[in-house]
Amino acid sequence: MNCEQGTWVAGIDIGSTAIKVVLYDGSRYVTGIAPTGWNPKLAADSLLAEIMARAGPAELPPLATTGYGRRCMDAAVTQTEIACHARGAALLVPGCRFVIDIGGQDAKGIRLSPDGRVEDFVMNDKCAAGTGRFLSAMAAALGTSVDELAEYAGGAEPYRINSMCTVFAESEVIGLINQGVSRESIIAGLDASIARRTASMVGGLAPQQPIAFTGGVARNCDIVKRLEESLGIPVIVPCDGIYAGALGAALICREESES
Repeated sequence: MNCEQGTWVAGIDIGSTAIKVVLYDGSRYVTGIAPTGWNPKLAADSLLAEIMARAGPAELPPLATTGYGRRCMDAAVTQTEIACHARGAALLVPGCRFVIDIGGQDAKGIRLSPDGRVEDFVMNDKCAAGTGRFLSAMAAALGTSVDELAEYAGGAEPYRINSMCTVFAESEVIGLINQGVSRESIIAGLDASIARRTASMVGGLAPQQPIAFTGGVARNCDIVKRLEESLGIPVIVPCDGIYAGALGAALICREESES
């Protein structure tokens, strides 16, 4: 089919912890997010139906999927996370030359050409250290929520955290609590460790500005600040950065539909 202005397409990013849906009509987009849960397809179908009811398309639009569960749905296009996050970030941050994305279970760095094409990338996909799952485990050990971590860390002097393995870091955190180290210093130390690890991971790609920082972890303003310190350059957190993968999938879907 050919997509004219006003014709909807859908991009669905099925991640390990959350599903993001974007409906795009060529000039505007509508978003939604929900937990992945035990049945990603059911959760994605339900969220898509909810967004369709809000946006107005009467029929199921062409779909493009990405993320861990991208093959669980019958989609017109299936694309890699790298391609989709690059496209989405390039739209959200005009002139974007580098993307750092930290989601529920992985972290990635993507270098873009001046015209927005993927030139190179690196991905931490074998360990959840420094990702959303890591932060969730640390928040539980500290008796708080992920959303409150940045609030506690603000302005605190970071205590050096030696382990980034989720299991070992959790034991280390519990030990530090028992030693009387403040929760604020522990959280600041965890944020600093994530920032150092991420900067080290992407450093070999020589990040250039503008740098878009996307994914759920980018909502933590303390990690953003410490990542900028570790990189030595500022990063941009777009307001819809958590939808970068789904938005990129929708853009690719529209291109495929027009061809």
